[in-house]
Amino acid sequence: MKNIFKQIKFIPVVLLLLVSCEDLDLAPEDRFTDATYWTSVEKAQTFLNTAYSQMQSSSRFFYNEGLSDNAYNGRGDNEGAASIAAGIYDPSLGRLKSEWNDRYAGIKTCNLIIENIDRVPNADPAVIARMKAEARFLRAFQHFQLTTWFGDIPLLKKDLSLKEAQTMTRTPHAEAVQFILDELDAITPLLPKNTELPNAERGRITKGAAAALKARVFLYEGRWEDVIDTTEDFMAMTYGQYGLFSSYEGLFEAKNEYNSEDILSLQYVIPTEPRSWGEFFDMAPISAGARLNALAPTQELVDSYIMLNGKKINETGSNYNENNPYVNRDPRLTATVVYDQYNWKKPDGSTSIIYIKPGSYPDGDPNKPGPDEFVQGSSATATGYYTRKYFDVEHGTDLKSGINLMLFRYADILLMYAEAKNEMGQMTSTVWDQTIKALRTRAGFTDAAALSFNSSLNQTGLQEIIRNERRTEFGMEGLRIFDIRRWEIAEDVLNGYAHGAKFGPSSVDNGYLRVNLRTFDPDKHYLWPVPRDERLINTNLSQNPNW
Repeated sequence: MKNIFKQIKFIPVVLLLLVSCEDLDLAPEDRFTDATYWTSVEKAQTFLNTAYSQMQSSSRFFYNEGLSDNAYNGRGDNEGAASIAAGIYDPSLGRLKSEWNDRYAGIKTCNLIIENIDRVPNADPAVIARMKAEARFLRAFQHFQLTTWFGDIPLLKKDLSLKEAQTMTRTPHAEAVQFILDELDAITPLLPKNTELPNAERGRITKGAAAALKARVFLYEGRWEDVIDTTEDFMAMTYGQYGLFSSYEGLFEAKNEYNSEDILSLQYVIPTEPRSWGEFFDMAPISAGARLNALAPTQELVDSYIMLNGKKINETGSNYNENNPYVNRDPRLTATVVYDQYNWKKPDGSTSIIYIKPGSYPDGDPNKPGPDEFVQGSSATATGYYTRKYFDVEHGTDLKSGINLMLFRYADILLMYAEAKNEMGQMTSTVWDQTIKALRTRAGFTDAAALSFNSSLNQTGLQEIIRNERRTEFGMEGLRIFDIRRWEIAEDVLNGYAHGAKFGPSSVDNGYLRVNLRTFDPDKHYLWPVPRDERLINTNLSQNPNW
C-alpha cells in the first residue's frame, strides 16, 4: 500500500527557499505564515511532506560513495564527487553551496511548520504535537548533516528575518550537537513506535528513527558509552520491533520495502514524478539498460570483501585466487558489485552474463567491444565494475525506480553497538554473536571460522574487523565517507590512486587500473569550507582552517 507521502502532493521547494542571504528576498514567506494558509491538518501535512522530501536526495545518497575510496565518479562531477575525492576543490564548488542551501531550505520549512502549525483550527492536539515532533526531528537531521560536513554552523532554532539572516554567525559544533540531542530526547515520547503505524503512514518518523539518529550522533562524536546505552535500548525493542531481514540481497528489492530492518527511508514511488530516482541509468551495466557509467565501485571496495572462511584476501590460508578473484567471497560482494562474468538476474528469473574484461564478449564483431566491456575513455565502467545493490528489476523508463532508499537500518544499530563495545574494551563472544555473527549469518556465511569469536584478537585486531564489516555491509549506501572521516583515516585511504580491476599492464600496480589520483590534506579536508557566496553576503561567517 502506498503510504501518506506517496499520496499527498508536495509544496515546490523553490517556494520555500530561505537558504542563503542572497535568496532571502525571494522567499514569499507571508504565503506560509499568514493564518489563511494554516486552515487544515491536510494543508499542514502537505507542508510537512515537503520537509520530508528535503531530507536527502537520491543523487547524494549514491554519489557520496564517490567521495570515499569505495567508488569513482568517472564522468562529470556529480555532487562534487570527482572534485572532492581528488582534493581539487575550493569554497566555490557547487556541491558545497547546494549542500548548505538545500539543508537550510529544509530547516526553514521545519521552522515554519513548528511556528505556525498551532494555528490550524479544531485540530486534534495529539496530531499537531506529533507533526511538530516530526518537523523537529527533520530540523535536527538537517543540522546534523551540516555540522558533520562544516563543523561550526549557524544554528537556526527559529525562522529568521532578513536582517537576522544577514548577520548570523556560526555556532560551535559542540553546541549544535547538544541542540540536536536535546531535540531528539524531547520529541521521542511524542512519536509512535513502528508497530503503531498503519500501512498508510509507513515512512513517517518514529521513536526508532529518533533513537537511530541519536545513536549515530553519539557514534560520530565518539561517545561510546552513550552509543552503548542507546543501541542496547534499541536492541531490547524499547523503541519498536526491528530485526535483520532474512536476505541481504532481498533487503534492497522493491518487494521487500518496509521490512523489519528498515528504520527510516527516503520515500519514492513510480511513476509519480518527482518521487522516483534514476541514478542507475548511469550506474548499472549498459546491457541492463544504462546509458553510460558515471559511478563505479573501486578495486579497493572489492578487495575489502573477505573470503567465506573469514580471512582477508591477502591473509595466509585465505585460498584467494587472483586469477579467479570473485569465488568463495563474502556473498555481499555479489549483492553489491557487478564484476566480470557476473550472472545478472533478470525480472523473469533468467540470467545473463555480464562481460567486462576487455575482449571477453563472445558475440558479434570480435573487433568491437561488448556493451559492458572496459575500454579506456568509453561510456562503460571506468573501473571494471558496475553496481547491483538497489537495482530495481521493476524499473520504469530509463531505469527510473521507486525503491525506498534506507537512511537508517537495523544492521547499523548492531554495528554501532559492536564498535562501541570494542572501543570500551568490552567485546565478548556474546556481543560478537549478537552483531558480527548475526550479520555474517544473514549474509550467507556458514564456515565456523568466519562466524566464531576469536578470543586471541586484541582490541586493535577486532577494531579492524568491525570497521571492515561496516564497509562491506554498507557498500554503495553512502556511509563510508562519514566513517573514514570520524576514524580520521582519510589521509591514509584517500591519498594516492584509486584502482579498478586487473585489466591494465602488469608493470603498473600489478595490472590493477589506475583510475583516479586522490589527495586528502588532513590539515584542511576534514571540514568543508563555508561556501564562498555565503561569506561574500554575510561577513560574520568565519571560515574553516586553511581555507
